[in-house]
Amino acid sequence: MTSVLYDAPGPRAKRRNILYSIVFLIAFAAVIWWVVVQLNDKHQLDWEKWKPFFTDHRPWETYIWPGLENTLKAAGLAMVIALPLGALFGISRLSDHLAVRMPSGAVVEFFRAIPVLILMVFANAAFAEYTDIPTDDRPLYAVVTGLVLYNASVLAEVVRAGILALPKGQSEAAYAIGLRKGQTMRSILLPQSVTAMLPAIVSQLVVIVKDTALGGAMLTFGELLASVRPMSAAYGANTIACFTIVAVIFVAINFSLTTFASWLEGRLRRGKKSTGAVLPAASVGGAESTGAGGAG
Repeated sequence: MTSVLYDAPGPRAKRRNILYSIVFLIAFAAVIWWVVVQLNDKHQLDWEKWKPFFTDHRPWETYIWPGLENTLKAAGLAMVIALPLGALFGISRLSDHLAVRMPSGAVVEFFRAIPVLILMVFANAAFAEYTDIPTDDRPLYAVVTGLVLYNASVLAEVVRAGILALPKGQSEAAYAIGLRKGQTMRSILLPQSVTAMLPAIVSQLVVIVKDTALGGAMLTFGELLASVRPMSAAYGANTIACFTIVAVIFVAINFSLTTFASWLEGRLRRGKKSTGAVLPAASVGGAESTGAGGAG
């Protein structure tokens, strides 16, 4: 069976694909085995290095939970600020007024082109020079500022692309029934584009969570990844175990975000399908006969 874009594999191609799959699995298993052997030879898999995380609450209370709390705080603040700010700039870039469209485009392109780490460093220096923010709180403010400026610019492009992806007939139909551009954007375009934009938005939210680690690397921000070094030193140089626990926590947070987004996207799609009202044939026939009688 063939299609315009794809030729179904024949018997020889299927056997070849199976062979490639087996070779890949064997190679992957060999790499995993080699890694496990190397870690075991260096005593990184000894139970003594993993025991504190399963039998003692102190590493969680002293290192992991405070770091996780700072990570969630910085990521949450950045998300809450960046999402509406990105939507605002994305819609502004579609404005008919040049005085609105040009500055919005300049801001988005400028902050989107600068690495988020540089934005954090500049924000930290600016807060130190021009504000009275306490030294202990300054890294949090700098991390949130850098994340907001960069991710709001990226989200603005996501919003703009999602709206432009809609058929022009949507806005033309809205104008035909007398809606203004603001009403069309608010009531017609944005609700329809949210479902299409959701995967890209969630991907950017995952980036926000991971980029909080940059603050720990450069600004002494006490986030989750920054807790590895003191925790490893306190529990016998178990660096691999500490990194593994932190990585699992990051995976759990980001997996929760993507799972929630998938559920929300499915709910939105089902909601759109269920809003289409279908009239019975008798009603349609009655309406047509009434219209004909009136016209006569």
